[in-house]
Amino acid sequence: MHKALLAAVVATVGFSSAAIAQDNLTVGVSWSNFQEERWKTDEAAIRSALDEAGAEYVSTDAQSSSAKQLSDVESLIAQGVDALIILAQDSQAIGPAIDAAFAEGIPVVGYDRLIEDDRAFYLTFDNVEVGRMQARAVLEEAPTGNYVMIKGSPTDPNADFLRGGQQEVLQEAIDAGDITIVGEAYTDQWLPANAQRNMEQILTAQDNNVDAVVASNDGTAGGAVAALTAQGMEGIPVSGQDGDHAALNRIAQGTQTVSVWKDARDLGNRAGEIALSLAGGTEMSEIEGAEEWTSPAGTTLWAEFLEPVPVTADNLSVVVDAGWIEQEALCQGVENGPAPCN
Repeated sequence: MHKALLAAVVATVGFSSAAIAQDNLTVGVSWSNFQEERWKTDEAAIRSALDEAGAEYVSTDAQSSSAKQLSDVESLIAQGVDALIILAQDSQAIGPAIDAAFAEGIPVVGYDRLIEDDRAFYLTFDNVEVGRMQARAVLEEAPTGNYVMIKGSPTDPNADFLRGGQQEVLQEAIDAGDITIVGEAYTDQWLPANAQRNMEQILTAQDNNVDAVVASNDGTAGGAVAALTAQGMEGIPVSGQDGDHAALNRIAQGTQTVSVWKDARDLGNRAGEIALSLAGGTEMSEIEGAEEWTSPAGTTLWAEFLEPVPVTADNLSVVVDAGWIEQEALCQGVENGPAPCN
């Protein structure tokens, strides 16, 4: 009814639909687990986009529970939101929430994690390329030796997108016998503690005969580094992603090799813009930058992919210059490190 009235006003008065549609709209955001560092940055960017358009922001935190996320989305729908942005805890379990939103005519943006449903617009970075970037950086530092693969959550499709990209880069070296994958494990809920435990178990099984770790995000990288440090092995190549401040500091200190930076400010801002456009009646196919994309499961949906940037000791200044992190925080505890910590 709300959307119909808006359409009637636009048709009668002749105003721009974009100008009218975004006024007084409410966008609901369902976070999977708001405790992770990066989501605060994403939220601020989403809020900024909505504030600029005069729209309202409401949110819920599923606290890593797929069941709670379903009830959270129901609550947001009951509050009368005009669009939903969902960071899915479990890409399969979220299905009933999409059904409920669709039944009420509420558009959905699948935020950073794939929702296997063509009714949801998929917004993320190119996660296969993120995996490639991680593997390239580690392979450059360790062209031979024993590799450990610390993957993401088994309920998050991104974990396998990343792993696929990593394998593309490493396959030639594996085939040549230059590197051997001696351990591989998913990390439940992407929790650093789980990654640390997995890394500890692999180190024990391999009698510490490990030369490199391809970890799929900065949280799992932190867990891996903690396990390595306990064995006096800090400094071997370790990958990550997200540009977490702690990870960037580890790069400056030399205990992490790369963090593939996905500027959450860009992603959050874009999510807010897309949610408002969809709420205003724009078709998914008409979203600027949208492309048809087919998931590994065969679902064709509309998506937009932003470009990531690998950050290593060679280009650490880029995150300071972009205002992502203060130099003091980046260089804490670092002596004679890479620029700008030298």
